[in-house]
Amino acid sequence: MTAGFSGDVAEHYARFRRGYPERVLDTLQEYFSLTPADSVLDLGCGTGQLALPFARRVRSVLGMDPEPDMLRLARERAGEQGLANVTWVLGADTDVPALGALLGQASPLAMAVVGQALHWMRPDALFRDLRPLFRTGGGIAVLANGAPLWQQDSVWSGALRGFLEEYFDTELTSSCGTAEQDLIRYAEALGEAGFSDVRSTAHSYTDELTFEQVVGGLCSAVPAELLPTAERRPAFEHRLRKALPPGELFPEQVRVSALVGRAG
Repeated sequence: MTAGFSGDVAEHYARFRRGYPERVLDTLQEYFSLTPADSVLDLGCGTGQLALPFARRVRSVLGMDPEPDMLRLARERAGEQGLANVTWVLGADTDVPALGALLGQASPLAMAVVGQALHWMRPDALFRDLRPLFRTGGGIAVLANGAPLWQQDSVWSGALRGFLEEYFDTELTSSCGTAEQDLIRYAEALGEAGFSDVRSTAHSYTDELTFEQVVGGLCSAVPAELLPTAERRPAFEHRLRKALPPGELFPEQVRVSALVGRAG
C-alpha cells in the first residue's frame, strides 16, 4: 500500500471524506453475524470513517494504516467520541502476515474491512494472507464509497476532470476501485483465495456538495507532494471555481458497494 497522504491531505481527509451509511454497516453486521464480543480489522483505515462506527458495534477494532498523520487524526477523533476500544497500528497490507502472527489463533477476527483503499494494495496476496485470521463465519468486506468526484456522470464532474487534467498535466482514468470491473476482479480474487458465498450489494443516495466540499474532497485525494501549497491554494481554488459551472451546489449520485466473502 502506498503512503503519501500526510499533512494537509490527512487534515482534509478527516474533515471532508464522507462516512458510510448506517444501512451499509447493518448489511455487514448481518452477513458476518457481528456481536459485541467480536473483533474487526479496518485495513487502510484512514482517519476512522469505518473503524469508529464499527467500534460501537463490536468489542474491539484494529485500525491499520501506513500513514502516521492519518492514525494521529483517527486517534483524536476516537477520543472526541469517547471510544476507547480501537487500537491504531502503523502498517500496510504487506504487514498482515506479521499481524496474524501477533494475533494468533486465540484472537480470530470476525471481519476485515477495506474501505476505498484496495486499489493501493495487492488484493490477491492480501486475501490469501487474511484468510487464516477469521473465526467461523468471518471474512472480508470490500467497500467502495462512490466514484471519485472527477469520474461521475455529470456536467460539473466532467468540467472538474478537465480542469484537473490540465492543471496536473495528466489523464485521469483510474476509478479508484469503484467501477464494476473492479468489483468483478476483486470477487474473482476472493474466490481464488478460497473465500465462499462471495456476493455484492449496493446502496445509492443523492447528495449536494458545496464548493468548499468539492475543494476539500480534492485535497483529500491528492498525494501530499502534488497538493498546491498554502500560498498557491487561493489561486488554485480561483481557477477551479471559474472552470466549474455556475451555482452554489454540486449534485452527485453516490453508489456505495459492499463486496463480501466468507473464509470458511
